[in-house]
Amino acid sequence: MARVRRIIDAAGAAAYMRAVHSPLSGNLAETPARRIRDLPGPRGLPLIGNLLQVDTPRLHLVVEEWRRRYGEYFRFRIGVREFFVIANPETIAQVLRERPDGFQRTARLSLISQEMGFGGLFSANGERWRRQRSMVMASFDPGHTRSFFPSLAKVTERFARRWQRTAAAGEEIDLQADLMRYTVDVTAGLAFGADINTIESDGEVIQQLLDKVLPALFRRLMAPFPYWQRFRDRGIEAHLDALHRAVAEFIAQARTRLEAKPSLRERPENLIEAMIAARDREGSGVDDSDVAGNVLTMLLAGEDTTANTLAWMIYLLARNPEHAKRAAEEVRRAAGGEFLLRSYEQVSGLAFVEACANETMRLKPVAPIIMAQALRDSVVAGVQVPAGALVMCLMRPAATDAQYFPNPAAFDPARWLNDAGQVKSAASAKRVAMPFGAGPRLCPGRYLAMLEIKMVIAMLFAGFDIERVSTPDGREAGERLALTMAPVGLRAVLRPRG
Repeated sequence: MARVRRIIDAAGAAAYMRAVHSPLSGNLAETPARRIRDLPGPRGLPLIGNLLQVDTPRLHLVVEEWRRRYGEYFRFRIGVREFFVIANPETIAQVLRERPDGFQRTARLSLISQEMGFGGLFSANGERWRRQRSMVMASFDPGHTRSFFPSLAKVTERFARRWQRTAAAGEEIDLQADLMRYTVDVTAGLAFGADINTIESDGEVIQQLLDKVLPALFRRLMAPFPYWQRFRDRGIEAHLDALHRAVAEFIAQARTRLEAKPSLRERPENLIEAMIAARDREGSGVDDSDVAGNVLTMLLAGEDTTANTLAWMIYLLARNPEHAKRAAEEVRRAAGGEFLLRSYEQVSGLAFVEACANETMRLKPVAPIIMAQALRDSVVAGVQVPAGALVMCLMRPAATDAQYFPNPAAFDPARWLNDAGQVKSAASAKRVAMPFGAGPRLCPGRYLAMLEIKMVIAMLFAGFDIERVSTPDGREAGERLALTMAPVGLRAVLRPRG
């Protein structure tokens, strides 16, 4: 028996998972299960556990290294908080599909989000999540996204002019800062019906407020104890106050539109109108905090995730000129000499650009970690998971494993295309990479995100050549985690095309 135990530990419990009937079972008596504390994992210290081994902005890299050492199932501890880590894609998909009834957002994430005013769909659980989901999903569905295309093209044209001025002056572009201006303008237009035009502003913009708040939220999420409840952080409070004032203005503008055009209450044109109409309807269960929370959540999610993916994608294309050339040729054929694509159909036809986006999200997922908390006792991959247990899903290890992707370290967009050069519609690879999650809490903004990505890359290659994309130290781009994973300090120099 001891020898069997040593074999299981050495294999990181991967073989053990294959021995059980199903990765997820609600009946503890059906499967002989181990406890989380029996799993392998890094040795910690009394009281604080592995706290000193965890550098919060590099948490994903630390845990991915532990995965290489301990296998697909292991555990670690920060203070009294124990984490059950899963890196097997089948088991991750099962856990994500069990939301919101078997697993949910962690109680700490929900609490912190409520305290900071981000109590929207992303952090909501249970009935609060169900009340909001249909409105948010409808606001970002493919039909609504397609009807928004003319406004998206207008924002993209402004963005092109910004980069044209910078390129003509031979100056460097701060990729993330500029891309975040673009994505927050798009999100505000689609979700709130507001043309805030931060692209053409040189003053302080809403992104600078969001950039301070997101790392603070992540620090609180991973802290060993809720320090912020004892020690006030006046700097973050000032940023939050400014954000809440901006949100109040969005809501006031939407109320003005609803008063001027009452028919919008029955047929709202965007998320904020739908939320306000529901808020004012008796018995809807939607309140003021739901409206404000979703405005902040959409700004945060719409700005950060897509901008970071675009920054990573431009960086990877610059490092792989043969793929950049093929993407540019596809864009320029579609553009026909124009510096922008003018129709939804033109953008939809960019199969290789979409493949480049899929490959970017495989190698550089902006959500390399997804956290969940068990709502009930269950068995996951032969491990007892009691109600309240914290489960950490690692999204990148399987996506960069040769078992699923040949030559996994290579940036190879062609792996996402079929023999006809079209994007594989139901690629099994997507069930491993899962860039937008899985199950009922699949990212509602995925259609908009892909459209934004293709629009920006089309604008880039229709009007420019990439001269270089540089990092602060001249080495490979660093990764920094602050709820989402961002590249560190990318700067680009573009050359205008004839």
